Amino acid sequence: MSSDTLTPFSYLVLALVGRNGATAHELVGMQRKGEAYFDYAESQWYAEPKRLAHLGLLQGEREPGVTRERTRYRLTHQGREALVRWLPEAPRAPHVSSEAIIKVLAADLGSDEDVLVALRAMRPDLERMRAAADQGLADAASIPHRERYLLLNHRLARRVLEAHLQWVDEVEAELG
Repeated sequence: MSSDTLTPFSYLVLALVGRNGATAHELVGMQRKGEAYFDYAESQWYAEPKRLAHLGLLQGEREPGVTRERTRYRLTHQGREALVRWLPEAPRAPHVSSEAIIKVLAADLGSDEDVLVALRAMRPDLERMRAAADQGLADAASIPHRERYLLLNHRLARRVLEAHLQWVDEVEAELG
């Protein structure tokens, strides 16, 4: 990837910065709370806004923080235009990937019980993520200009998480 290539992650950062701006710390917080639905390393959430600012898509402004100054990023006209041009492009097909899928695939090389232990251990994370999606649904009205879009995404996330939980039930029934 060249340093000026925009990736889906680039567009995610631009979209999350949105109308109101955001600091990298706030972007990390969105991921932690499950608002972003993407799992990137925290370092990427700090590096990508800087890169996008270097490309002229974001503008950084220093502001006081709790412990030190932070940079609040805002979309530039060029950044908004990049998002507008990208919106009608067909998205890539969704990824159906999970470490749990690999564990089930490899179960014939180990034991069903080991796979069941592993999958059962992921239930709390799935439940936490479902609770975050539910909280997102409840909080969507607090961002009126994005409410309907947030609701669409949170409802999808809820259905995907329900599918994962049902799949874990299925694996338990089959292997248990």
